[in-house]
Amino acid sequence: MTLGLALGFSAVIGILLGLLGGGGSILAVPVLVFALGLGVEEAIPVSLIVVGTASAVGVIPKLRARRVEWRLAAVFAATGIPATFAGSALGRLLPERILLLGFAAVMVAAGARMLAERGDTGTACKTSASGINWRHCAPRSIPAGLAVGFMTGLFGVGGGFLIIPVLVLMLGIEMSVAVGTSLVIIVANSVAGLFSHLSGTTIDWSITLAFAGTAIVGSLLAAHFGTRVDTARLQRLFAYLVFAVAGYVVIDAAFLS
Repeated sequence: MTLGLALGFSAVIGILLGLLGGGGSILAVPVLVFALGLGVEEAIPVSLIVVGTASAVGVIPKLRARRVEWRLAAVFAATGIPATFAGSALGRLLPERILLLGFAAVMVAAGARMLAERGDTGTACKTSASGINWRHCAPRSIPAGLAVGFMTGLFGVGGGFLIIPVLVLMLGIEMSVAVGTSLVIIVANSVAGLFSHLSGTTIDWSITLAFAGTAIVGSLLAAHFGTRVDTARLQRLFAYLVFAVAGYVVIDAAFLS
């Protein structure tokens, strides 16, 4: 892949974050590794900067529309931030090939989730006049926050592909609110993940700024044209792209490296 194509993927990352509240970040590390030749340890902090920045821009319209559930975002951040440090510590102990194969497995799981039919939404965290019933909400939201944070630290992904189904299908949050809440959580986890990976890692700022810039443009385009896009169809097409990239990662890591 050329730099131009890699930047195109970065724009896709921003668009998907803006429209779906996650998913696009799953492409960031493979593109940085296989298109631009970065090592995994170099690619992860760059990915976190790109994903966190694009999410911060994408959440602005949601904040203006008051489409963020701050209490749940706080729960996910409070549990996810410590987990990012645990994930990054484990990642330093694993060979790069194992990390890439694990990343491919996460990509396949994410793609399968995107293709799955959505059933009825959950009710655990639905708000009422008295607010959220934390007795039912906490047992599901706390483990989910830990899992998302751990994957952020280990693989450098925002975790939106997991946050959105948890918020909507398990916790009963309205989709438009779930997108805004997911973006806030991604920003918090990305910042924590970045700090956990800074020690001993050199960041190529020219690549980082180029990727972040195109991701921000994608996120702004999503905010402007989001109401005209069939997000369900976009999610299905993106799932197939994720499968293709995952297959490339497996072949390269298992047979060519």
